[in-house]
Amino acid sequence: MTGAQRARATSPKVLAAFAAGAAASVFLGVYGRTHDPTGDTVTELFFKNQITMKAWLATAAVLFVFVQIFSALRLYGKIGSGPAPAWLGDVHRLSGTLAFVLTLPVAYHCLWSIGFNADAGFDRVFIHSLAGCLFYGAFVAKVLVVRSKGLPGWALPLAGSLIFTGLVGVWLTSAFWFFDTQGLGW
Repeated sequence: MTGAQRARATSPKVLAAFAAGAAASVFLGVYGRTHDPTGDTVTELFFKNQITMKAWLATAAVLFVFVQIFSALRLYGKIGSGPAPAWLGDVHRLSGTLAFVLTLPVAYHCLWSIGFNADAGFDRVFIHSLAGCLFYGAFVAKVLVVRSKGLPGWALPLAGSLIFTGLVGVWLTSAFWFFDTQGLGW
């Protein structure tokens, strides 16, 4: 079987993974749009207020995503020379897990307390909502791609790129905006 035949033979798996991610994105968007937002503060942890907590957790998540990118590039031999250190795979998995876990309290508050706001049109908040849905949908797709065998080589980088795009989009329309307009929040 040639590479092209393998790619065609596995395309239903790729389509299923990305369709599941798209479904997760749509589900989150519909839920965020149709439920009644509470407007309540969920938690502040040790931060001054909830928005400061969200900005800093999102920033930490983005930093871990950059660790993910550089460790993946090293693991796949795209940067550096010689074999990657044995511990780098653990760093890659841990940084991805930490990035995802740090987004959970942020996303929970966004969905539960604020919802998906499309009323103002194509503005920062709407783009933020779309990017958040993209991030979690891409995460679903990436988990399915990573767990599947025999997929084309482009599937994992595509899923990872969508995760990066979604999270950086979320960060630019929230944490960066917050730091730019309010300062560091200390």
